[in-house]
Amino acid sequence: MNTLVVLVGVICILLGVGIGVLIRHIFVLKDLKQREGKADEIITKAKNDANDIKYNARKEAKDIIREEKQQAELEIKNMKQEISNQEKVLAKKEATLDAKIELQEKELEKVKTKDAEIEKRKDLIDEEIHKYKRKQIEISEKLSQVSGMSKEDAKNELMKNMVEEAKVGFAKELKRLEEEANDQAEKKSKKIISTAIERYAGEYVAEKTIGSVDLPSDDVKGRLIGREGRNIRAFEQICGVDLIIDDTPEIVVVSSFNVVRKEIAIKTIKKLIADGRIHPAKIEELHEKAKSEMDKELRELGEKAQMEVGIHGIHPEVLKLIGALNFRTSYTQNQYQHALETSFICGAMASELGLNVKQARRAGLLHDVGKVLDASAEGSHAVVGADFLKRFGESPDIIHAVRSHHDDEKPESVLAHLVAAADALSGARPGARKAMMESYVSRMTDIEQIVNSFEGVSKSYAISGGREVRVFVENDRVNDEQTVMLSHEIAKKIESEMSYPGTIKITVLRETKAVGVAR
Repeated sequence: MNTLVVLVGVICILLGVGIGVLIRHIFVLKDLKQREGKADEIITKAKNDANDIKYNARKEAKDIIREEKQQAELEIKNMKQEISNQEKVLAKKEATLDAKIELQEKELEKVKTKDAEIEKRKDLIDEEIHKYKRKQIEISEKLSQVSGMSKEDAKNELMKNMVEEAKVGFAKELKRLEEEANDQAEKKSKKIISTAIERYAGEYVAEKTIGSVDLPSDDVKGRLIGREGRNIRAFEQICGVDLIIDDTPEIVVVSSFNVVRKEIAIKTIKKLIADGRIHPAKIEELHEKAKSEMDKELRELGEKAQMEVGIHGIHPEVLKLIGALNFRTSYTQNQYQHALETSFICGAMASELGLNVKQARRAGLLHDVGKVLDASAEGSHAVVGADFLKRFGESPDIIHAVRSHHDDEKPESVLAHLVAAADALSGARPGARKAMMESYVSRMTDIEQIVNSFEGVSKSYAISGGREVRVFVENDRVNDEQTVMLSHEIAKKIESEMSYPGTIKITVLRETKAVGVAR
């Protein structure tokens, strides 16, 4: 009985365990199916999201490609338009150049024709002289026979008469030839000068002796001044400038007649503001950095000028002086631009005359370097600059051209004359410089006083800014032949007593008035 009970109990237990396992299996299968369903939903959603992302990406890619294509097409169109415009400009310049070359060839033919005419006239004059000599012999022999005079006395008398007649004829012929020569020389010089100026037109920048620096706040002013003015005194002593700090909000002014020092001081202030620490030691440190940067900038400007005019081999110290010209002006004309323009004009005139263009450009570029040397050097800027260039190996021709461009020594080469002419053209042409009214009036007055001092001059007028003088003479005291000599004497006196840019044309006018009264 007990065994049966035990067996039934075991069977029940086994059934319970089996039913439990079965129930658990059923639940596990149900949970697994639920998980598989969720996984399928996630996968389906992921595929849908992936398809959406792929679609959007393709759409965005197409939009980007379309925009890039439109941008590229626009740039290509602009480039084609720019190239077309440049081709038109080049074609126009080429046509203009061809016309100028053709005109120059015609002018050269005219000059050759004129030279041939002059040679022909010279031969005719020589032939006439031989005729006069033969006639002289014949007349002297006849006079000797008729008057009983000796042949020698008749010859002397005839020679005296002919010399007087020849003087008058020579004066008239000299006047005519001089007028022809001046006319031809003026046309040729105007052509050369106009061609030189036409091929180069520079910009003009007026530098001032003061510069301002914007401050981030007015608090910086107090820090620049420092305790009891310690910082401002140190700044002025180190930089060699005047620092003006007034009531103007958020600004300080730097003043100096040395524009390079002024620029270095401005750079130093900006560095101090950026650094934030303002005291004498920091001022000295940042001033040295600014000075080093300025030296580099000056050399870069010099190298730029050297490359622009197409020359090479200038010493680095000379290049720095050329760069320093950018911070110097003469009657508001920037001297760096003036040096470049003088170089191009000088080179253009040398080209017209068949001379060495690079040498002419080099001399023009270097002619004013003496203006930025230390003021303690003795002599004019032309002499000081020439001596400086000599130390750095420039050729004797260049040195002579620089030294003589303001007549500190007599010009003895064509190059020297070209540099002086190019310098005068650059400084004197309209718009280049602004001369003071007092000096302008003084120059005009001095010219008229010199002219009026000559005997026989009734009145004179300086016109065209002092570049031409009209002189009226008394017709009963000065004859036509004497007007020629008077114009030369006036020109020589003006050259010896005055300094002026360019040239002054002297025109002497003589007129005869006849007054009749009808009664």
